[in-house]
Amino acid sequence: MYNKHLNHMKPGLLTILAVLCFLNTSVAQNYKFGKVSKEELLQKEHPADPTADAAILYRETKTDFQYTQDSGWYMVTDYFVRIKIYNKEGFDWANTTIDLYKGDGEDKLLGLRGYTYYLGSDGKVEEVKLRNEGIFEEESTKYLTQTKITMPDVREGCVIEYKYTVNSPFIFSIDEFRFQETIPVDKVKVLFTTPEYFVYKTHQRGWVPYKVNSETRERTMTYRMTTQDLTALQGIGIPETTTREVKFKEDTYTVELDNVPAIKEEAYVGNLNNYTTALQFEMSFMDFPGSPLKTYSTTWEDVSKSIYRIDTFGNELERNNYFEDDIENLLSGISKPEEKAARIFAYVTNKMNWNGYPGFFTNEGVKSAYKKGSGNVADINLMLVAMLRYANLEANPVLVSTKSHGIPLFPTRNGFNYVIAAVEFPQGVLLLDATNKDAQIGVLKSSVLNWQGRVIKKDGTSGWVSLSSMIPAVKSAMVNAEIKPDLSVVGKAQNRFTGNYAFEYRTEYKSLNEDAQRKTFEKEEANQAELSNLQFENLNSLEKPVSLEYDFESLDAVEDVAGKLYFSPMIFMATKENPFTPDTRLYPIDYGYPMKDRYIINISIPEGYKVESLPENTVYNLGEDTGSFRYLISEVGNKLQLSVEFAINKSFIAADQYGNLKKFYELLIAKENEKVVLSKA
Repeated sequence: MYNKHLNHMKPGLLTILAVLCFLNTSVAQNYKFGKVSKEELLQKEHPADPTADAAILYRETKTDFQYTQDSGWYMVTDYFVRIKIYNKEGFDWANTTIDLYKGDGEDKLLGLRGYTYYLGSDGKVEEVKLRNEGIFEEESTKYLTQTKITMPDVREGCVIEYKYTVNSPFIFSIDEFRFQETIPVDKVKVLFTTPEYFVYKTHQRGWVPYKVNSETRERTMTYRMTTQDLTALQGIGIPETTTREVKFKEDTYTVELDNVPAIKEEAYVGNLNNYTTALQFEMSFMDFPGSPLKTYSTTWEDVSKSIYRIDTFGNELERNNYFEDDIENLLSGISKPEEKAARIFAYVTNKMNWNGYPGFFTNEGVKSAYKKGSGNVADINLMLVAMLRYANLEANPVLVSTKSHGIPLFPTRNGFNYVIAAVEFPQGVLLLDATNKDAQIGVLKSSVLNWQGRVIKKDGTSGWVSLSSMIPAVKSAMVNAEIKPDLSVVGKAQNRFTGNYAFEYRTEYKSLNEDAQRKTFEKEEANQAELSNLQFENLNSLEKPVSLEYDFESLDAVEDVAGKLYFSPMIFMATKENPFTPDTRLYPIDYGYPMKDRYIINISIPEGYKVESLPENTVYNLGEDTGSFRYLISEVGNKLQLSVEFAINKSFIAADQYGNLKKFYELLIAKENEKVVLSKA
């Protein structure tokens, strides 16, 4: 980091002094709330990452445990963060969300304060206080309330900081401590202090190495105790409050990291949070003097059973008196299991509207949600399971952690935040999500395609099921084109999309008018051509593939060099850029689903020209059946006929295969952009 600024100077005393000055500046930085320096405000770019839009200058999280007679043990966590905003693209870092959970008790937010700092015209540090109009509270589910903060008067070059405390009774569910973000983190500190009675395991992840230091010390805690003396006044108790003092040992876990690099967004990464450097604590056991040892480390089987036993999950699956007549009518005369499942899935997706809330416990309750026609994920998908079971199908709920929720590191209820349905047929398991109105049966949203789900059966047993789609998304394109005398290429394209491709097209295009559809498609997929007569079909018919037809004109696809014509036979459909540009990659490639793209392109050879050379026919294979690329071209009469097929057969590719994947793309891009050469006949 230092050499970048000093490498033009000769080594010697001056260099040493410069480095020492840098170190002294770093050490002298004041990390107390409200002590933002002029130097921090004057900084124009991050010294180690000049491309950063913002940086976390300091973040500190301190957790310890307190006790009261009324509440018992609870966690107190103090949060403090200071962030530098370099440009407008970094303004999002001036917003934050605080999750507050409810259940047997609830989290309490205390002492929220925040300021935005900037330099005034006189060069003095100005500050703007976070006020109530920048604080919003919304209930996401009946188990989660979110407090959202928007810092005031945010501008380029400013520094923001905020602090708050959360008191939580949920001592078994500790939010993870993050040390890495998509922006640089200059300094981060975590202190987690627990009484000797609570023993936690630590789980580390991420590729930035760090050490968890621990130490034990004595603590004396004083708390108030109220009792009633029932011997006085004929047995009428008189409350008596006394102060109790207890001595015990505490274990303090400390992590301090400096200069943590930003984790960079890369192509097909899925949820980047799965790979950020972080630390999580899992309650292992509780050991109070004079009491039996209570073990809390659990298995996924135990977690699944505990979820099933809760009324807003298991009991909701048993209800069917609200839909019996409707399902009887729906399935009248239907005997095939696959057709029953399709009918019920279509019925639920049409009738029910998802309110946008995740969760695996019902919010409205299935009966109430059915009557209203709306509910959260659990309301809708547990209802779907109940209907499928009523139709004598082997159907079960599947607990899922969505991509934004991450992959759970150890067994805990909080590891899941979503539920879908699974139906078992002789040919395999069909996964269903009835919140998804744009997808055909068996197609899941990409946010749900996150590794594995936990299927729970009627008897409470459970097991893992892969969430990856076994059926590839397929694009089939038939193109007829001709080269005009002015060297423009005109033609017609007919496209057909199935699986997740069809779902994505429905989601993006069905609400747009024809002109907006054309402009969007030109911008995203055909930016080297002008389109006309663009027409989608089956955007609202889930049982059919989405089809798309359009006419096109490409003005610069053909180059005339000394009377010879050079052009790629893929015209504007050739892949131009490799999505994988870094030399190395630390995390896997997550496509979400397997895919297959097929093109058949016919191009009429213009009159007066003949083929001088064609690209060679080629087949590239990626690993053992991981992917393939086939390019076959031939001259048939006065036409060129090109067949191209690109396939990725696995939705998830390990990081150690990245080099092969990058090379695979380099080869196919070079091939797709190779030129046909026509010379005058």
